[in-house]
Amino acid sequence: MKWITGFLDTPSRVAEPFWEAITGAGLSPRRGPGGEFATLLPDDGDAYLRVQVVGDGPPRSHLDLHVEDVPAQARRVSALGATVVLDDGELVVLRSPAGLVFCLVPWHGEQVRPAGGRSLVDQMCLDLPHAVFDAEADFWSAVTGFERRPGSLPEFDFLVRPDGMPLRLLLQRVGGDEAGMHLDLACDDRPAEVARHVELGATVVRSEPRWTTLRDPAGRVYCITDRPVGRG
Repeated sequence: MKWITGFLDTPSRVAEPFWEAITGAGLSPRRGPGGEFATLLPDDGDAYLRVQVVGDGPPRSHLDLHVEDVPAQARRVSALGATVVLDDGELVVLRSPAGLVFCLVPWHGEQVRPAGGRSLVDQMCLDLPHAVFDAEADFWSAVTGFERRPGSLPEFDFLVRPDGMPLRLLLQRVGGDEAGMHLDLACDDRPAEVARHVELGATVVRSEPRWTTLRDPAGRVYCITDRPVGRG
């Protein structure tokens, strides 16, 4: 994988101003037949967050994996257990063995991770039911080529990202039967960052010793963590 992009999929544009404010990014011109796609453009470095208006389902997140040869990587990833959902010739939409949707897209030379400020979106957490955790964690390690390691708490593993990669992949053991994804932010002052998000329209779901779970204005869950910006 040459680059990773996090996508915010939402039935409407209601949460886009919130994520612009949170990240300090500008919104690119819209793309797609209905103007459904746009990129959050950081002040420095290469873009790695995008928004998409989707017509159905709850607000959610997904990953785009940027590669040099999409057809070859689609064949490789399919051999690892993924299922092709859509192949439009330029990008391929797939589903992981646990049901997580992701895309393989062309790499266009992105390589500079934004530095961030008081906080930084720097992690995609894959929420995996206990029954499929190990198989799915090994799948994502094989897909990305990133080494899997145990986290600081027993419910977490993570994949070691290369220097400069904008998003780390965290793997979380969860109850239930359905896998999902959510974004995490690193920050140096969690209470102050949570207060900023609430002022901008977020709602606190719960607070843990090391992170706070919130919902954005569209109802999408994400977390603010105590990890220092630029590390992890």
